[in-house]
Amino acid sequence: MRDERGLYYHAQAGNPHVRVYVRHGEDGGVEFRLWEADHPEVWDRHPWLPHAVIREAASLYRAERNPDADPMRLYDLAIAKTLLGEENA
Repeated sequence: MRDERGLYYHAQAGNPHVRVYVRHGEDGGVEFRLWEADHPEVWDRHPWLPHAVIREAASLYRAERNPDADPMRLYDLAIAKTLLGEENA
């Protein structure tokens, strides 16, 4: 899907208030940016991030805060690549 912010997918099934935006980074890799209707400040505070940076941050989060959490569930590289591929088709 696409809106004024760019290309996105719904990160949580049935919840249109959480979106993950995707784009190609300057290096050609996939970048992500989170938007939440209930917390619009997230968009302003967090820039576009490469998948590798998100993976590293998720690992630190699990190690330092919650070993049972999986923040990577929001950032689906396969979905992002599919959306970006369709966008270029």
